[in-house]
Amino acid sequence: MAKPIKVMKFGGTSVASSEARLASAMRVVQAKEQGFDPVVVVSAIGRKGAPYATDTLISVLREIDPSVEPDARELDMLVSCGEIMSAVIFAHTLKTLGHSAKAFRGGQAGIRTDGVYGNARITHINPVGLLRCLSDGSIPVVCGFQGVWVPPYETPGGELTTLGRGGSDTTGSAIGAATKAAMVEIFTDVDGIKTADPDAVKHAPTLRKVTYDEVAEIAHLGAKVVHPRAAEIAMHYDIPLWVKNTFSDDEGTEIVTREKFPGRRVTGVTHTGKLVYMQFDLSVAVDADRVALESQIYQTMAKYGISQFMLNLNPTSTGFAVPRSQYALVLNVLDGLVIPVGDSDRRIYVIQIGDKASREVETQAALLENFGDVRRVVAQLTEGCTMVSLVGHEYMQQSGVFLDVLTTLAEGQVTVLQTSDSDFSLSVLVPEAETNRTVRMLHDRFKLAEIS
Repeated sequence: MAKPIKVMKFGGTSVASSEARLASAMRVVQAKEQGFDPVVVVSAIGRKGAPYATDTLISVLREIDPSVEPDARELDMLVSCGEIMSAVIFAHTLKTLGHSAKAFRGGQAGIRTDGVYGNARITHINPVGLLRCLSDGSIPVVCGFQGVWVPPYETPGGELTTLGRGGSDTTGSAIGAATKAAMVEIFTDVDGIKTADPDAVKHAPTLRKVTYDEVAEIAHLGAKVVHPRAAEIAMHYDIPLWVKNTFSDDEGTEIVTREKFPGRRVTGVTHTGKLVYMQFDLSVAVDADRVALESQIYQTMAKYGISQFMLNLNPTSTGFAVPRSQYALVLNVLDGLVIPVGDSDRRIYVIQIGDKASREVETQAALLENFGDVRRVVAQLTEGCTMVSLVGHEYMQQSGVFLDVLTTLAEGQVTVLQTSDSDFSLSVLVPEAETNRTVRMLHDRFKLAEIS
């Protein structure tokens, strides 16, 4: 009778040093002794600044000439080296403990993708190599974050692609689905999913159980414990998903379906990093042009993979927040963007970021004056802000919740710049300097310290 498969994914901090790798490897050995067939997935060794971390590898390429953007294909080939090193070293660590192990690149593990360099999606997995490895009594150690795209034209071996940040979590869940694993465990350096960032709430308790919906919402809103795609895959295939600490015996957090954890509740408070909020004044636009203008703005953002938060639509404007780290890219692709609308009665709109027009905007406007009615759509900027979100299950739409949030922050003299909500969250945009205080106030107001 075949043993149940357990997929065990180890993050960067869990493989960052020989001591950490030994602790992680002992977890794998323990799973084997408990009667499981473990399949290991690893991230690159360490985090930003470590010699073989993904960010370090990227910086090696960019430092050659910062003015020349690296080719996406070559960038994927480079950053995949971090996981390859990690997998080989982890497999060898298991061998030193007396257990046969074999490292697999994403392609060797049977992972096929859609061919989008830097942010590929897994299309299917044929885990025949992994299953053969298990049947031979070895432990497969798979490179997270990567797969292979086989284009319609002949490319021997296919094209290596990466899955985007957090992609190793996605690899773990996808392999769990493909191998019909009994469970997927994601190991990190915290005890599980917390009710808040411990940097803001020192003794934030660990959630013992959350739903896939809640953890996907938490991840989308700023927490980095589990990638949302990983939660979505596990939910679709109904695979038990756990988040645990490599370095402690804490039981961790179990992620389950709504049916297995019903009831109204507040799950936690999360926050994003630094944001820039942009509000586009569309009062200069003809009513019939609004859809075309908004569509072009949002299509441009999607084309360049720019994250957006706090989307706001009203009769005279549209707005959203973008990560401060992506603002330079936003400025590059939107400031001076020309959007012609109409046929015989043509109007030409020029996007202007900020009150003061850049040289690009002035030049575009001057060049276009002879071609039609030129109108500027100006985006007002609010910098130095962040989004704090209250996450819950079947709770956010209850009468009085929104009032409680605003009242709590008003009493604490925190300025709320913008609000938004969804089925699972209620978010406020606040000054960045007030981030931790806002998290603590909402954590206290909704008694999250009492969660066990």
